[in-house]
Amino acid sequence: MFSGGGPTNSNRRRLLAGLVALGAAALPARAQHAAFRISWLSMSTEGDARPFLEELGSGLRELGYAEARQFVIEARWANDSAQRAAQLAAEAVASRPDVLVTLGPTVFAVRRATQSIPVVFGFSGDPVEAGLVQSLSRPGGNLTGIYFLTLDLVGKRLELLREVPPRAKRVAVLANPQHPGDKAERRASEAAAAALGMELEYFEARTGAEIATALSAIQKSGAEAAVLFPLASVVAQRSRIAKWALEQRIPTISGWAQFAEGGNLMSYGPNLRRTFHRLASFVDKILKGARPGDIPVELPSSVELVVNAGAAKALGLAIPKSILLRADRVIE
Repeated sequence: MFSGGGPTNSNRRRLLAGLVALGAAALPARAQHAAFRISWLSMSTEGDARPFLEELGSGLRELGYAEARQFVIEARWANDSAQRAAQLAAEAVASRPDVLVTLGPTVFAVRRATQSIPVVFGFSGDPVEAGLVQSLSRPGGNLTGIYFLTLDLVGKRLELLREVPPRAKRVAVLANPQHPGDKAERRASEAAAAALGMELEYFEARTGAEIATALSAIQKSGAEAAVLFPLASVVAQRSRIAKWALEQRIPTISGWAQFAEGGNLMSYGPNLRRTFHRLASFVDKILKGARPGDIPVELPSSVELVVNAGAAKALGLAIPKSILLRADRVIE
C-alpha cells in the first residue's frame, strides 16, 4: 500500500485515461478506429502519375498520418482513356471512400458520378470556367483543390524560346480550344508575343489523336519554334512530339516537367510533385471535418524550369548560360 499524498489506484486510472484521450484528440476521430480510405483516380498511366501519388502519401505522413494504420490509398489509372475514366470514377464512388483525389480530366467523370463524396483535384484548367466550383475563394459543392493555369508564366515560356539561338520570331502555339482557360491563355500569349516582337500562329488539337495532324500543319507553316500549352494530351504524346521536333529541328517548350523529361527541349511551369504534396493538406482538412466547398482553391506555390541538354545537343542548339543557371534541373 502506498502512503502519503500519492494518487490512489482509482486516481491513477483516471489520469491515464485522460492522457490517452488527450492524445487521441490530436488525431482525426475516425483514425482511432479504422484507416481513412482515400481513392485516387488519374487520367494518366501509372508510370506517368505514380510520383504524384507518392507525393500525396508523403504529405499525409508529414501531417502525422500513419500509412496502413490511419490511411490507405486505393489507386486507379485510366491510361489516357476517357471511357475507362468514367468506368473507374463510378467504381471509385461505389466504394464510398472518405475522400476522392483526382488528377487531370478525370475530375469531370468524378463530378458526374458524385455530388456528395468530398473531391480534391489537381486540374490544369480554370475550375470556375469548367463549372467545377462556384468561385476560387468559396468553391461550394463537394470539390476543391489546386489548378495549374498559371497565366503569368505564359510570357516567360516565350521569353525562354526567344533567348535560345536562333532567337525565334515565328512561333507555333498548340492549344485545345475546348480546354477551360484556353482563351485566357491565348490572350496572355498574344500580349507577351507583342511585347517581344514575336509572331504567333495557333494550331488546335482537341484530343491526343489530333496532335499528329497539328504537328504536320506546324511543320508546313514555317514556324521556328513551338509552344505547347500544358495539357494532359500533350504530356501523353510527349515522346511523339520530341521525335517530331528533332526531325524538324524545332525547339519546343511546355509547362510541365514531364515534357522535358520526355525528350523535349524545355518546360517551365508548376512543380507538380510539390503541388500534390500540398494537396495532402486539403485531404487533411476534409478528414478533420472541413467541407470542400469552404476550402479555397489554390494556385501552385512553386515553379520549376527543366532543360533537356541532350535534346538541345540533338537539335544542334546552344542553350545560353543565362538559362542553364536559372534551371532547377538540367537533364543530360
